Amino acid sequence: MKASDVIKDLQKISNPEKAKILQRFFKTGKGQYGEGDIFLGITVPEQRRIAKKYKALDLNEIQKLLLSKIHEHRLTAILILTYQFLESKEKITKFYLKNTKYINNWDLVDLSADKILGEYLIDKNKDILYKLAKSKNLWEKRISIIATFNFIKNNKFEDALRISEILLNDKHDLIHKAVGWMLREIGKRDLQTEEGFLKKYHKQMPRTMLRYAIERFPDKKRKFYMKK
Repeated sequence: MKASDVIKDLQKISNPEKAKILQRFFKTGKGQYGEGDIFLGITVPEQRRIAKKYKALDLNEIQKLLLSKIHEHRLTAILILTYQFLESKEKITKFYLKNTKYINNWDLVDLSADKILGEYLIDKNKDILYKLAKSKNLWEKRISIIATFNFIKNNKFEDALRISEILLNDKHDLIHKAVGWMLREIGKRDLQTEEGFLKKYHKQMPRTMLRYAIERFPDKKRKFYMKK
């Protein structure tokens, strides 16, 4: 079982027309967040199927996939890690953190951060999340807030709120969306806690962040928060 086997299986189901659409959707042009990313045009369910087939792949072979410039190679590697995490949590988490530079698009982050890093840290010291939140790397910052989704699902909101504060003045739209999303998830479980954060910060929050956070609110309440 080799990385080359995974690559061959992915190549068999590549879709050039869909790849063109994904190249645009994931902003792969010069100066955009996904600059240089190459797509095969394969859906996530298809990649999950292949990831399950190769879920026993050695970490050295997974590393080869992560080093690839092809998006689906890296995402399939990440999906394999989410399966392996169930068997070896500490080992996979260390490997994940060692390779954050290759977890370099929003879907790679969103399909793994809470399932690996968040799950591992649920009952442990969370200093690494604050280090990632203060990183200069866009994807490490997104990992820091998306990892807290695991805590949120367990009704633990403190770290998500504290990291949201750290990222409040971040300049990137993808961070605004991620923070707003996590605040909305808090609100689904504890509206009072979300509104406590919003009442304190809504006037300084980027508009996209705020819109994501209040997406499920009644129209009247949304209009209240959108007033600056």
